[in-house]
Amino acid sequence: MKAVVVYESHWGNTEAVARAIADGLGEGARALTTDEASGDAIAGADLIVAGAPVMAFGLPSDKMRDSLVAEVSKAPRPPDLSHESMRSWLDRLPAGHGRSATFDTRIWWSPGGATGPIDRGLRRAGYMPIDLRNVRPAARRRARPCPAMGSRTRPGRGSRRDGSDAGLTQLLRQRQINALRGQS
Repeated sequence: MKAVVVYESHWGNTEAVARAIADGLGEGARALTTDEASGDAIAGADLIVAGAPVMAFGLPSDKMRDSLVAEVSKAPRPPDLSHESMRSWLDRLPAGHGRSATFDTRIWWSPGGATGPIDRGLRRAGYMPIDLRNVRPAARRRARPCPAMGSRTRPGRGSRRDGSDAGLTQLLRQRQINALRGQS
């Protein structure tokens, strides 16, 4: 399976999450900036995972990114704006045929997120989101005893009651559990 994790990151938080997701997906998965994720890098991808930070309760626009430069004196270090925005990358994403998943980085109480616009852009290009109905039942269970982890696994705080929150998170958790048990 060819998996690519594409990210927009200003201070390195989203980049760190993207690299962790790529590591969790296994050998061959690559984390790429929006500039690196073009042409051959994403051609034939079976899975594209895309993520960005949340700014002003949504996916950053170019205008929001420009405002970061104006506010640079308030930040501990200058933001990395050397890569194109996720919005621009999604606008030029060529048609494909794989699956997709999305993530964002934000403060917990943020009422908005970046995953909706990213998901819509990936769908427009032909990358359909991972559906939990297609994942093994063990990966869909909400909280169950996990002897390998020494405790109970729990869904994230934002989980929906039906357990259908971030399918990627559940899939990665199941892969980690299987790896600890020595399964594939």
